[in-house]
Amino acid sequence: MSALPVTLRKRLRTLVRDVPFDAVRNIQWSLLDWREILIESLIRLAGISSIIIVGMIFLFLLREGIPTFLDIPLRQLFESRWYPNEGLYGMWPLIVGSLIVTVGAIIVALPLGLITAIYLGEIAPEWQREILKPLIEVLAGIPSIVLGFLGWIALAPLIQKLGAPTGLTALTGSLILAYMALPTIISISEDALYAVPKEYRDGALAIGATRWQTIRHVVLPAARSGLVMAVMLGIGRAIGETMAVMMVTGNAAFVPTFGADMALQPVRTMTATIAAEMGEVAQGSMHYHVLFGIGIMLFLITAAINSLAGRLVGTSGNRRRGGQL
Repeated sequence: MSALPVTLRKRLRTLVRDVPFDAVRNIQWSLLDWREILIESLIRLAGISSIIIVGMIFLFLLREGIPTFLDIPLRQLFESRWYPNEGLYGMWPLIVGSLIVTVGAIIVALPLGLITAIYLGEIAPEWQREILKPLIEVLAGIPSIVLGFLGWIALAPLIQKLGAPTGLTALTGSLILAYMALPTIISISEDALYAVPKEYRDGALAIGATRWQTIRHVVLPAARSGLVMAVMLGIGRAIGETMAVMMVTGNAAFVPTFGADMALQPVRTMTATIAAEMGEVAQGSMHYHVLFGIGIMLFLITAAINSLAGRLVGTSGNRRRGGQL
């Protein structure tokens, strides 16, 4: 190196000092750009594909179910007689049955779920929370057919002892659905309460509020959006359940007599009707198309529930876009 001319040595130092650093820096930036573009493309593809899949499902339902609303008058569709063998496709008993079972399940699951979530998130000690939270989440993994079997064997005889002519009633279905919706409501509600900043609680306690006042007037309003979503997901779980409801509600396609014992009468839901009759119909028949028409109604009901949830949490209007870069 010492035998080289001074000018050549300076040029070599420049190449060693500058060129490799710039090259490495350019390579690093190119790799970062390539990875960022790949990740953004995958995220965009996942989002677009989910929209496309939902749209294709809805288009398939429309293709198979639209003859229901074109060939059968709406007045006949909402009559109170469901006898497909005689060409009578009145959906009113199925709608009423689904409504009774779902409302009954929410009446039972909502207070129990919120109270349990408040206890786990605000009152229970840490060791107790670490035990109860996994157990509650495990309940969500029990197959619905198993719960339906337990309701048929164990719960139905108890309901019959209350004075019902049979144990397979709307009340039995509501209790089973409430049990199935509880893990969803509890887990999401507890997560929503946990997300409330600790400073909110400390500030309320600092100005003299009691523990219950802090929970009622500070924590619950701050977690309102998460609590509403928990309730809506619980409703979605209840209204979309099939096998357990089909096993314990009696599958009687008639409108229960309005009164105090309405919940003690057999009913039939829309989902149970699709599951029970789809395997028996001829493809392309009117009965076949009517079952898909029921699926369209369920799809629209689910969309309405999601829209209502968005309005209740204040996200259906001007959405916050602060998270976008």
